[in-house]
Amino acid sequence: MAATRTQVYLTEEQRQRIDELAARRGLTLAAVVRLALDDFLEEAAPNPEAVLASTFGAVPDIEPPSRDEWDRG
Repeated sequence: MAATRTQVYLTEEQRQRIDELAARRGLTLAAVVRLALDDFLEEAAPNPEAVLASTFGAVPDIEPPSRDEWDRG
């Protein structure tokens, strides 16, 4: 993985919580920050195909309109 060095300022509480999480999961601080950022970015711009796939079959009893309705113009 190619990476770019980036400096950020954290509050004392943020740093403490990240350090605790990293220790519990056996990760580095950088790994925790990258994972959190990946989650944030996915939430901010979700993959439309994944979102659509997650709704497949959500309303199994729905009845689509007949094809005749689709062709009205």
